[in-house]
Amino acid sequence: MSNFVRSTASKYKFGAHVSGAGGISNCVSNAYNIGCNAFAMFLKSPRKWVSPQYTKEEVDKFKELCKQHDYNPLTDILPHGQYFINLANPDIEKAEKSYDSLLDDLKRCEQLGVGLYNMHPGSSLTGDHKQQLKQLADYLNKAIKETKFVKILLENMAGTGNLVGSNLADLREVIDMIEDKSRIGVCIDTCHTFAAGYDIGSKEAFDKFWKEFDEIVGYDYLKAIHLNDSKAPLSANRDLHEKLGEGFLGLEVFRIIANNDKLYNIPIILETPQEKDDGYGNEIKLLEWLEDISDEDSLENKELIEKITMLQKNGEKVRKEQLTKFKAKIEKNSNSKKRKSTAVKKSENDISSQLTRSKRARR
Repeated sequence: MSNFVRSTASKYKFGAHVSGAGGISNCVSNAYNIGCNAFAMFLKSPRKWVSPQYTKEEVDKFKELCKQHDYNPLTDILPHGQYFINLANPDIEKAEKSYDSLLDDLKRCEQLGVGLYNMHPGSSLTGDHKQQLKQLADYLNKAIKETKFVKILLENMAGTGNLVGSNLADLREVIDMIEDKSRIGVCIDTCHTFAAGYDIGSKEAFDKFWKEFDEIVGYDYLKAIHLNDSKAPLSANRDLHEKLGEGFLGLEVFRIIANNDKLYNIPIILETPQEKDDGYGNEIKLLEWLEDISDEDSLENKELIEKITMLQKNGEKVRKEQLTKFKAKIEKNSNSKKRKSTAVKKSENDISSQLTRSKRARR
């Protein structure tokens, strides 16, 4: 019996990353029980390179539960690859080990009939970045040839430097080298986007980012969203997920997302820090509620204003702590006064926008 009723009225595939502990089929029931219209999971233990293969009974049960709960495995399920997979690693022995894990993941997807697979692009580490991007693309081309239909999604990242994907140009460069373009796509993480320096916290900034994404990567490659607020400020380059509305992004960007018709048919997956799955269920219902609040209505909707104020208050302590750390890091690492002041100004402007929303909410 489900704890949250799955919406049949929502235009979006809102969902969450759920547990498959005790058998991969359990993730289907876990997703249904919190009202997911899409879901994500690990295909095997994220802490081990090698895990037991699925039994035929478990695969059959997974497919039957998907059918029973009306999930289309080709479009509604977005497994997440192991975090330690790094196909861009200049150490070939480690890169090969990563490839073996990737290929195993992709074959598990195809066993289950799952059509999408999300992965972190990795890091070039001490190698030449351009050369390691080509190595990454070569491994992806090889994996695509050794599998039949699963589409590999590259996730944008929060860091800088040698980390692949914090710059949208990295994603475009890898895609350009993929031979079968029908088997590659992108998953945009809202926390990673913001932390990498792409401001999406207002309607104007949000629209500007997607225009840039379309120009650099191409909107046709967007196949999924990871939905997270950010504990760290703009350009902090820290991958710190926060509950919706409690971080530096604030609730407004998620209302904007819940009113964007370009996102109707792709998985939109929550990865916010929750102690229990009920937290995800509540956030899915929050997103579905936000669907009914248009740009015009948002300024006068008292319930929305109260929600913004409450959530911002909940996350205020953590935001202040992270802003202090960011300022200290800038103070320590800046090579020039100009660079220092620009970085701090970005973070303070972001806090200012949150405070403005809260002031508006109290009126």
